Amino acid sequence: MHPAVNGIRLTFSDLTRKSVINLRDGCMLGDVCDIEIDVPQGCVTALILPGPGIFGSVSAKNRVVIPWRDIERIGDDVILVKYFPRENGDKLPRKGKE
Repeated sequence: MHPAVNGIRLTFSDLTRKSVINLRDGCMLGDVCDIEIDVPQGCVTALILPGPGIFGSVSAKNRVVIPWRDIERIGDDVILVKYFPRENGDKLPRKGKE
C-alpha cells in the first residue's frame, strides 16, 4: 500500500475536494479534476489536474498528470506531492505560493 494513504479509503469526490501542493516549491498546483485508473489492477495510477488557461479543465491535451508515485501525503484538505513537471513534459498551472 502506498504510504500516503495509510489504509484510509477515499472516494473520487473526496479527492476532487482537495488542493494539490508541490513540496518542491510550495506552489498550489490546483484541484484534482480527474483520476487515472489501471482497470485490470484495480488501482489509481495518477491524479489529473486542469491545465493552465481558461479552458484547462476541458482540454485533455493541457491537463497535468501527476503519477501516484509522486504523492507524498493525502491530508484532510490537501494532497502533498513531490512533482517534477519537466520530467513529465507538463506545463503547470501556477496559482502562487500557499
